[in-house]
Amino acid sequence: MLRRVALGSAVAFLFLAAVLFASLNQQRFEVDVAFLRVEVSSGLALIITFAAGLLAGAWWRSNWIARLLAERGRLRNALRLAETRRPAPGAPADASQAHAE
Repeated sequence: MLRRVALGSAVAFLFLAAVLFASLNQQRFEVDVAFLRVEVSSGLALIITFAAGLLAGAWWRSNWIARLLAERGRLRNALRLAETRRPAPGAPADASQAHAE
C-alpha cells in the first residue's frame, strides 16, 4: 500500500513539475519532422523528448530483462535434464544395488 502511495505521489510530483516547466518556457519554434511541420513551445518539446527517451529506455530495459529470464529458463531446463541423467552423489547408481545390500 505504501509503495503505491509513494509511486502515485512521485508521478503527481513529476506531472506538476512538467506543467510548471512547460508554463515557464513559452518560447515557440517550428519543428519539421519529414512531411509535418508543427509549432510547439520549448517546454513542451523538451517534455515530449524526455518522455520519449524514458519510454525508449523502459522498452530497452524490459527487452533485456525478458532475454535474461528466457536464458534463466533455458538454464533451469538444462540443469533439470542433467540431474535426471546423472544420479546424486552418494546415491546408488542402480536400483538393483540398493536391494542387494
